[in-house]
Amino acid sequence: MGSAYSSSCSSSSALTAHSISSAFPFKSLSKPSTKPFFRFIPTNRIFQTHLLKPINIMSQPSQFSPLKSGKAEGLVSHVGFDTNPVVDFHGIDQKLVDKMVYDALIWSSLHGLVIGDKSVPGSGNVPGIGMVHAPFALLPMPFPERHWKQACEVAPIFSELFDRVSLDGKFLHDSLSRTKKVDSFTSRLLDIHSKMLEINKKEEIRLGLHRSDYMLDEQTKLLLQIEMNTISSSFPGLSCLVSELHRSLLDHYGEFLQLESARIPGNPSVSRFADALAKAWVEYNNPRSVVLVVVQAEEHNMYDQHWLFSVLKERHNITSIRKTLAEIDAEGELLADGTLSVSRQEVAIVYFRAGYTPNDYPSESEWKARLLMERSSAIKCPSISYHLAGTKKIQQELAKPNILERFLDNKEDIVKLRKCFAGLWSLDDSDVVSKAIERPHLFVMKPQREGGGNNIYGNDVRETLIRLQKEGKEEDAAYILMQRIFPTVSPTFLLRDGICHKDNAISELGIFGAYLRNKDKVIINDQCGYLMRTKVSSSDEGGVAAGFAVLDSIYLT
Repeated sequence: MGSAYSSSCSSSSALTAHSISSAFPFKSLSKPSTKPFFRFIPTNRIFQTHLLKPINIMSQPSQFSPLKSGKAEGLVSHVGFDTNPVVDFHGIDQKLVDKMVYDALIWSSLHGLVIGDKSVPGSGNVPGIGMVHAPFALLPMPFPERHWKQACEVAPIFSELFDRVSLDGKFLHDSLSRTKKVDSFTSRLLDIHSKMLEINKKEEIRLGLHRSDYMLDEQTKLLLQIEMNTISSSFPGLSCLVSELHRSLLDHYGEFLQLESARIPGNPSVSRFADALAKAWVEYNNPRSVVLVVVQAEEHNMYDQHWLFSVLKERHNITSIRKTLAEIDAEGELLADGTLSVSRQEVAIVYFRAGYTPNDYPSESEWKARLLMERSSAIKCPSISYHLAGTKKIQQELAKPNILERFLDNKEDIVKLRKCFAGLWSLDDSDVVSKAIERPHLFVMKPQREGGGNNIYGNDVRETLIRLQKEGKEEDAAYILMQRIFPTVSPTFLLRDGICHKDNAISELGIFGAYLRNKDKVIINDQCGYLMRTKVSSSDEGGVAAGFAVLDSIYLT
């Protein structure tokens, strides 16, 4: 799902916040060339170029001389990080900016970097109606190469961890037992999981298409995990296109900006996800079966989804069908041998791009569909156990001492994961709750919700905690507390609805991962590209689909 920036800061907070550890222990440019810029790349060539390349730190040789080191007034600076020079946003000639904006908008229109315009009726369910360019940053965001390598390195370890967590039904139910009493949505998910345990339902083929989200903390210089998305990990399609857009812009304007397109990492997330789906489909072993994509009734981000399944069809000749939960209830059938049939088509894989929010279950019909699919022999991406493993409460439980050792044997892997953990606490920790009431700007309250716009920040943290203490109810089990991360604030150009404006911004890096296991055999456990999201630093929330952030790529420094 398009998750929110769950531990971000405002620009003022980033400059004035005291040490987190003190609150609680944690660990004028040249005129641009007038030669034509735009080069149309047909869809089939996009599939065959950068989207299919291995993920390298530099996916092509440098075309320009090395960037000079040093800092200057107005530069995007990352104090304490690698200090290769980046763009002087205050010194860029406005005519150059206007030309880049025009070319970027043309490129996005011709290459499918689009979403549905919410102001246009039908744009969320009728393809081609009310398309508008996806919000994006005009230039890539600087990011230290060593932290990029770190995020890529731990991706397969996290995937292995969450697979093992998903198999531990007792851990899932024990960890979520209090949450179940006060959170009806989590309770319904647990009820389905309990039914699967009762009938001894085995998910022999397990497919996870994950995204682990991080922020780079300015003060500690640590790459800290925001969350692990195990359901509806959005933007594998559009994130590739933003990387391609930024490469194209730097190929033409890089010498004026002193930026090299080779410093943007290859981003094959859409092809890697398609390959993982195809391999799972092969494991299911019925060439007539289809992939069922579970979608919301109105999905303005449908083109990101269509990119993935267009690649699946073009590269692997695998058919997909799109259905809402209500349609699956009406058209779905569980055959005697456990086969899932929808509209008289056998389903090999159920891929969820819906079902992660209570809003997706307005009636019992949707819950019946979820149970129907879970009971079937189709491969679920994710299964109900994978879905539960990705909840905030499980994330907080995994951060406790000695818990990772329950699931992982390799001590070096455990150390690598723990380096990424931000501070995470249950609300039954009275000392931490007291500190959060005293200094709420250093914490974020998170409910068991996905999709953006759900977290609690600032003075609202204090007020919510005080209310919960006065009421003395168990409602506090619906939340966790997380350390608030204060990333570097950088100036950038943001484009939305055809309008470009310069603002101070912060970014969140998401690393895609694919995991496929058939019984004891791990078939895939790969890092699969990335998603960079950038938002104005004054905003707490940051989901792209929720309207807070823009899509971006990274520029390695």
